[in-house]
This record gives sequence, C-alpha cells and structure tokens, in this order.
Amino acid sequence: MSRPNREIIVAPDRFEVADEDAILITELRSAIAVCVYDAVEEAGALLHLRCIVRVAKPADMTDTTLATELLLLDRCVESMREIAPAARNLQARIFAHLDDHPQAPETFDIVLTLVKHFLLDSGVKVLPADVGSGPARELRFRPSMGWVQTR
Repeated sequence: MSRPNREIIVAPDRFEVADEDAILITELRSAIAVCVYDAVEEAGALLHLRCIVRVAKPADMTDTTLATELLLLDRCVESMREIAPAARNLQARIFAHLDDHPQAPETFDIVLTLVKHFLLDSGVKVLPADVGSGPARELRFRPSMGWVQTR
C-alpha cells in the first residue's frame, strides 16, 4: 500500500475534505466522527462533532445546538460533492466515543439519529456505527481507500 501524501488533523466541530490521497486524523472525546467517502472517486470527508452532556436531560438539547450540527453536516456533504461531483456511491461510517456520564448514551442516540436521517435523506448509504467508551479514541481515515482505523 502506497503512503498517503499528507495527514490532516480535524478539530472538534469542524470538518475536512480530501480529494487526493491523505489521512484525516482526529481524537474522539465524547464525540462523533462521520467519515463520508466514495471509493471510486477516491475522495472523502471527516466531520468531528462534539457530543457532550451539558444539561440534566439530553432531551433538553437546544434547537440551536442541533441546528448547528445539521449545518456542519450539510456543509460537509456539500463540500464532498463539490470536490467529487462524479461521486455516485457515497457511504458514511460513524464512529463515537461516549463519555462516562449516565446520560451520555441518550445524548449520543439523539445526535446519531439526527445524523443518520440527514445522511439517508441526502442519498448517502450509512454503514453500522462503531461506538466505544473508556479512553479517548484516535481515528485515522483514508478516504481514497475507505479505510478507517481506531485505537
């Protein structure tokens, strides 16, 4: 396997796209990573959304928080389509790290449901989510090959 041209760090509440061979890297701490790619076009994007329990009840997540996450997701998917207009088989893999807070699973489920519905409505095939807890998870995503490694 050839070595990618560069590594790109993706900060929380940000996304990066790559249309050349690169590795997108992030560290998940109470967060969700959405890896969108088209292996035929060898392009992809990584979106890093924080998923922090800030209120007593996850159902109390504000409309502003959810709208911001949807806006980031929309911009990410649109940027992906701009760099790879011929992409016809977009897929998404979702990875998450849950905090040890008792409400973390419920908060995660709300955000995950929102993300999955948006992706499906956008014509992106959503693969099963990979959820972990404990120490932070390092994620390395190589969109040109649809390859993701977590530690």
